[in-house]
Amino acid sequence: MNWGNGVQNFITELEDHQAMTQRLVVCADAIEASAQQLIAILRQGGKVFLCGNGGSAADCQHIAAELVVQYQKNRLPIAAIALTTDTSILTAHSNDFGFETVYARQIEALATEKDCLIAISTSGRSKNIIKAVEAAKSKDMLVIGLTGADGGELSQLVDYSINVPSQVTARIQEAHILIGHWWCGVIEETLSDK
Repeated sequence: MNWGNGVQNFITELEDHQAMTQRLVVCADAIEASAQQLIAILRQGGKVFLCGNGGSAADCQHIAAELVVQYQKNRLPIAAIALTTDTSILTAHSNDFGFETVYARQIEALATEKDCLIAISTSGRSKNIIKAVEAAKSKDMLVIGLTGADGGELSQLVDYSINVPSQVTARIQEAHILIGHWWCGVIEETLSDK
């Protein structure tokens, strides 16, 4: 079927997605090393904080929900907090101080050096994500970056940078949730085997 106006048919979109997932193999070491770090932090009583904008904000909420509630098995809750969800904090801070520090402020208030931040930005250039990473690093937190393409500034600031090898925002976000799901599964299986 010809959709017109340069719109790809679904098979072409699927092929683009599959090609991206094949290229994701270059990130496997960083993805697995990050999972080991997340497990170590959680075993020591730390929490996983997540921040992102737009679709990445939704990914933060999705991953936090899988950890707190359950991914594939009934087990004890795992400590994870999406910094994207409290509308009163988000709007009060953005109104009073600006959007650029909306996540950094929450890190300052809630996190300790025992915790981890997963910072998600498809471009690696989102100012509020960069500020959150800086706040986390000032507390000596472990920071994992999920980004794409060249990783932007974010990839230079984090302990583990996972740069999805794509320039297309949709493909990068699809990879991020795949990675997040894999982390949830590994964390769940490991921490359930006490």
